[in-house]
Amino acid sequence: MTDSQESPSFRLAYVPGVTPAKWVRIWNERLPDIPLTLLQVTAAEASDVLRAGEADAGFVRLPVDRTFFSAIPLYTETTVVVVPKDHLITAADEVSLADLADEVLFHPLDDVFDWDSPPGEPAFERPATTADAVELVAAGVGLVVVPQSLARLHHRRDLTYRPVVDAPRSSVVLSWPEEATTDLVEHFIGIVRGRTVNSTRGRAASAVQPDTEPKRKRPDPPAARQKPAPGKTSGRNPRGRSGGAKSPKRGKPRRRS
Repeated sequence: MTDSQESPSFRLAYVPGVTPAKWVRIWNERLPDIPLTLLQVTAAEASDVLRAGEADAGFVRLPVDRTFFSAIPLYTETTVVVVPKDHLITAADEVSLADLADEVLFHPLDDVFDWDSPPGEPAFERPATTADAVELVAAGVGLVVVPQSLARLHHRRDLTYRPVVDAPRSSVVLSWPEEATTDLVEHFIGIVRGRTVNSTRGRAASAVQPDTEPKRKRPDPPAARQKPAPGKTSGRNPRGRSGGAKSPKRGKPRRRS
């Protein structure tokens, strides 16, 4: 018996900008005997980590290879430009790519956007990481466009950011190798989708269908029979005739002589 069989665990990869704390907390509450191990990876290496089986699932950024991976969309982020607090751009609530055309923009090697044509003036170099690019922005030599979560992750007191309304946007998904859909993966999928502890679990959980059987209408209760008030008739005579002209009264029989 291997160590993994004796002590099962769940390995979750996540890229910078994603905060998995909420889902990890729920996992620990529901499965306290199965530890969840977090593995932070760059956006570029996330797919290789999952392919190699070094993680069971991961919070990654699109695109992913849908011929190999399954993916559940989580959210799409606002794209922002990070600028010094005294930059002219801070006078606006939001900007467009055209507003950045004359600005020097850094495109780090770990850039999560697949630009058809990078905006702005090219920088003198491509920083290795987004963190390096933010440092250069703080030095006043250029700007950088990133998902909002990365701007928050690399927050500095001397920098701020503004939304870029027409820039590409980055989407975050929960992804895992389709052929490695284990029961623990299914359980984590249920947590991410908000299923309660009493919901259907295991592999069948993702196939739960809503109850489409029509509800039967309860029959109306029989109308209560009401007794006629004193001095009133019920509208029917004892012979089954409906209300109408009353039958003439019969006279007393004659006495035979």
